[in-house]
Amino acid sequence: MTERIELAEPVLRANDIVARRVRRLLEEAGVYAFNLISSPGSGKTSLLVRLLEMLRGELRMLVLVGDVQTDNDARRLRHTGVEAVQIVTGGTCHLEAPSIERQLIGRRLAELDLLIIENVGNLVCPTGYDLGEDAKVVALSVAEGDDKPEKYPGIFARADAVLLTKTDLLPHVPFDPRAAEGHIRRLQPDVPIFPVSALRDEGVAAFADWIRARAGR
Repeated sequence: MTERIELAEPVLRANDIVARRVRRLLEEAGVYAFNLISSPGSGKTSLLVRLLEMLRGELRMLVLVGDVQTDNDARRLRHTGVEAVQIVTGGTCHLEAPSIERQLIGRRLAELDLLIIENVGNLVCPTGYDLGEDAKVVALSVAEGDDKPEKYPGIFARADAVLLTKTDLLPHVPFDPRAAEGHIRRLQPDVPIFPVSALRDEGVAAFADWIRARAGR
């Protein structure tokens, strides 16, 4: 006789226990944290490079970068002068709270203002995992379909902000920003949406202001 054991709920429950510890650590230190989630290739890292350049000198920052393999993204981010730590998941399609906690234990968190978590490229797996962050930010590239929010409603329904990235490609791709926004608004009528192009440095300042308003001391 074979018995089937459902593991999803216990795994998420264990993750949530650690996430509460992470959130308490960050709150006590006065650190604001956001979790950046998107499909692979949405331009997350390019956007973060420009964001770090804008906020460097104003906010004390740490970036934790999740990838299945390599430290390519962390190395790119370190060129801004901001500390970036690569978390290699080795195949897991999302970051989990224990990985975040391990990077925070022993740090002088009171010397930070902002923690940025760049999650593994995926719109499904990271959705249910609380990392102890204050906000989930979702990036949707215009190189993807404008129906992505309709196809992946879970993460867009939980988002505290949405970034429409690579807007410089709009003349060249069949992406309707109004249709995408309509899908997002049906899930969350009031969520802030930022059209951005890291290549042209368009719209990133508005997102930086949104971060400043939450992370500034």
